Amino acid sequence: MLLQVAIDKPEHMGILPSLRGVADIIEVGTPVLKRFGVAAITTVREICPDIPVLADTKTVDGGMLEADMVFGAGAAFMTVLSCASQATINVVSQCAAKFGGSVIVDTITESGKATLLSVDIVLPESVAYVAVHSPTDARLAGDNSTSHIDAVSAMHARGHRVSLAGGIGPATLDSVIAVKPEILVVGSAITESENPKEVASWIKQRLPEQNLGWPWDRK
Repeated sequence: MLLQVAIDKPEHMGILPSLRGVADIIEVGTPVLKRFGVAAITTVREICPDIPVLADTKTVDGGMLEADMVFGAGAAFMTVLSCASQATINVVSQCAAKFGGSVIVDTITESGKATLLSVDIVLPESVAYVAVHSPTDARLAGDNSTSHIDAVSAMHARGHRVSLAGGIGPATLDSVIAVKPEILVVGSAITESENPKEVASWIKQRLPEQNLGWPWDRK
């Protein structure tokens, strides 16, 4: 199980050196991408050259242009919303393959639905994970649903690797580990803590090893 740390505010960039040797993936969150553009990706790559970077673009259109920019800047992953057209998913996947990167299809716009990710969507080879994602604004408004955690098993049953995000931290860690997502995404529980490295290390030490390898290691 891989630990992905989400960097969602400019000031969170300051904790990057402390995540080396702990985080498996560094996420350049959507707000940071909007603030700094693809320079945020290159900056993270410079500070943490040994950690793959995910660009949380939440792409819904203009897929080739966005993919070319973020993968060209050194991102290993980028996100595409599950509500995007099949054409967008296809062109992003083609660009990812060209750069040796991977795509994560994010179901955040479907949060709370009984079934996530339409069966009509064809996921190309470059799509490595499906993200099951509880929206931040909904949680801040008082939605404490754990439906995103419950949805992991259904995604696994459909043959997808899962990245799980939304309100995850020490208090929910046991229930999250129980459903065995391949990637665990943690944001404010680490970045807003008094000691980010200590919290990240505590979480990382509790994650089981699944020995699945990276997406690009698959035969």
